Amino acid sequence: MPGDASSSEMIRRIKLNDPEDRMPYKHTPLKEEQIDILTKWINQGAKWGNHWAYVPVKNEEVPAPESSFFGLIPAKKIDWVKNDIDYFIYDKLKQENLQPSPEADKSTLLRRVSMDITGLPPTESVANQFLNDNSNNAYEKLVDSLLASKHYGERFTSMWLDLARYADTKGYERDDSRIIWRYRDYLINAFNEDKPYNQFLMEQLAGDLMPGATDEQFIATAFNRNTMTNDEGGTDNEEFRTAAVIDRVNTNWQVLMGTTFGCVQCHSHPYDPFKHDEYYKFLAFYNDTRDEDTEADYPLLRTYNSEDSAKLDHLIAWFNNNGYRQRAKEIYTFLKTWQPAINSLTADSFVNSALSDTKWLVLRKNGIARLKKVDLDNKSELIYRYNAFLNNGTWVIHLGSPDGPVLQTMKETKTKGWTITSVNLPASSGVHDLFLTYSNPDLKTPDANGLLFDWFYFTQPLPGKDKEGYADAKKTFWELVNAPVSTTPVMMDNPMDMHRATHVFVKGNWLVKGDLVQPDVPESLNPFPNKAPRNRLGMAMWLTSKQNPLTARTMVNRIWEQLFGKGIVETLEDMGTQGATPTHKELLDYLSWHFMNDYKWSVKKLIKEIVMSATYRQDSKVTKESEEKDPFDNFYERGPRVRLSAEEIHDQALAVSGLLSEKMFGPSVMPWQPAGIWLSPYNGRSWDKSEGEDQYRRAVYTYWKRTAPYPAMESFDASAREECLARRINTNTPLQALVTLNDSFYLDASRHFAYRMIEKAGIKDVAKTIQCGYQIAMDKPITQPKLASFEKLYNEAYKGFAKNEEKTCEIIGEKNEHNNPETAAMVVVANAILNLDEMITKN
Repeated sequence: MPGDASSSEMIRRIKLNDPEDRMPYKHTPLKEEQIDILTKWINQGAKWGNHWAYVPVKNEEVPAPESSFFGLIPAKKIDWVKNDIDYFIYDKLKQENLQPSPEADKSTLLRRVSMDITGLPPTESVANQFLNDNSNNAYEKLVDSLLASKHYGERFTSMWLDLARYADTKGYERDDSRIIWRYRDYLINAFNEDKPYNQFLMEQLAGDLMPGATDEQFIATAFNRNTMTNDEGGTDNEEFRTAAVIDRVNTNWQVLMGTTFGCVQCHSHPYDPFKHDEYYKFLAFYNDTRDEDTEADYPLLRTYNSEDSAKLDHLIAWFNNNGYRQRAKEIYTFLKTWQPAINSLTADSFVNSALSDTKWLVLRKNGIARLKKVDLDNKSELIYRYNAFLNNGTWVIHLGSPDGPVLQTMKETKTKGWTITSVNLPASSGVHDLFLTYSNPDLKTPDANGLLFDWFYFTQPLPGKDKEGYADAKKTFWELVNAPVSTTPVMMDNPMDMHRATHVFVKGNWLVKGDLVQPDVPESLNPFPNKAPRNRLGMAMWLTSKQNPLTARTMVNRIWEQLFGKGIVETLEDMGTQGATPTHKELLDYLSWHFMNDYKWSVKKLIKEIVMSATYRQDSKVTKESEEKDPFDNFYERGPRVRLSAEEIHDQALAVSGLLSEKMFGPSVMPWQPAGIWLSPYNGRSWDKSEGEDQYRRAVYTYWKRTAPYPAMESFDASAREECLARRINTNTPLQALVTLNDSFYLDASRHFAYRMIEKAGIKDVAKTIQCGYQIAMDKPITQPKLASFEKLYNEAYKGFAKNEEKTCEIIGEKNEHNNPETAAMVVVANAILNLDEMITKN
């Protein structure tokens, strides 16, 4: 009761003596001063402020040192400070009576920033250039060179693939392959060219709806086609289409806006200002897309080879030049996507027909099936994809009922697999149910399959029949329809005549539909942009608006986490009221405002600003005082010390051993993996180890199967990617040591590392060889105690191998010039160097 605490049920309850009625229930009673605070608050009107993360970002004032003696004596500059970030950090350190740490040594800083920006240790030339450069801007030149490296894009793509739940398979039980690697390549290029983050998101959320959308922008939308598809026979396609749409909504909010909006699927949010119906209003943006859990993953962007691409350009130019501009757009869309087609799995009203394996419409002897609500306005041609199992088949299209008026009758002969053809239809109008009937005298049993359909495209015949060049245009059209192409699943919206309505799911149950809703955003956040379309493009405009309080904060928090090991808000997935409290809220807002305004959404500029700070450059050693006052380094009085990611440990081993392939892009690869990891039902797929340099490519290119992720990386906390993962939480288990010590991939890397050490330093002086190897790995000289430990390890290993030729051969792996006890012992040393704590940890 705002303004009247005496009438407040809450105040009455917290004052009661009976523990069964008193609030808080089964807890210690509130103290008198606490009750007094609540009483005063209610009497003053019970005003409740907005949570900080749901308020638009504003430019925070930098807490610069204060002047003294009434401003007459200027503030003394803080020597430790390198940029504005440090003033925020220093201000909090001062409040906690802590002091910042000195700058790390050059070798440590070199390795730290190189791993953070490129995911790789520095090359020998980069290391030498920096370590021998004593100029004041040596470090800045190093940072600029790393940001300009092509490997920068690969490193941050590895981060993004978890967010996008990227995989090379579809998931669920069958988990068959999916060709979607062009999306991964899009990410690498986007990060390398420093595509503004707002544009980067716009393209992934609604690239297909952008004016004059390019192939690249279509491919970007595969962000939301990484959802799983269930190919198991007997499943409900609409259930799993709906599951994919829900996944997109939850991913959208958790990954891009750091909010647990998924809670609102079943009820209004118990803690944050989001209502149950708002979930479905937002879901409506995604609910009108063409994908329908099809086996082929339609819609697909069809990528032609250069010759066919030239044919396509020439064909579209012909239509444009003859005045058919609107039809040219429709024809181009169809040739590039086979859309908008009606998928046969939407058929129903089956009589001796069915959805074969719940994927395709199959007609049997005297079979009947229905296509619902087909718009026939200006549709006088049907293009369809089918597979006829027998000759002498006849199928008929009826209007309205199985015995309704006949639109067309088709005679079919046996095909050699999927075939695309067309048939003319009489002029009709309006929206109608169409019934398909099938007969074939050669079908001997009722359950034998006669005709299988994939999709139906109702359209108009190609225009320009009376124009010069029409015959060639028609020939080219059909060549392109049937051309062999590579494909990528993409997002596309339904046309108006195929619009899908959205309803609230009562208590989150997709089978129980409630009120009809229209696309909209939550009232508690920034308003939907004026004049923006009520579709995914308008939603993307809303999400990337500078008034959106969450988008910039979430990305800045994520980049901070990538560089320091945890975010300013530790719970990257939840900046809401139940998330972690920000350690430096003003700094987060300061960086977020500048990210949008000064940096123009440039991720590279944001990263540079952070890594140039004194905060980032600090030594990571822990003092007794800091361990007592700040054990988790929440106040950043020392530098980051974090175990490297699964991908970085993998790539580092390749780089140090000299095996790393520089090859970029293309289909995913299969490096060494133990036999028996893949047990693929139905399709019999196996892990076929890549050969040549493909087995030594960066981890970002490794084939990712959702039900059996690459085990060496899974041991280091990589995600299965069945759904998005906003934050990996590092673990420390014996399995990780077993991977890096015993996995054949790491043993192979150790062999080549040893060969590299011997090639550079020889084998006669063991100490010199070990010193060389440590220098290669860590970019600094080895200390005497460490050298002594490695020499002891070498000598013990050598004694064993000198007595056992079989063990020597086993560690080398084959009979070659390296097959000797000296080299075998050095392989053991190389393996130990790759397993050093300082090697797999960013210090």
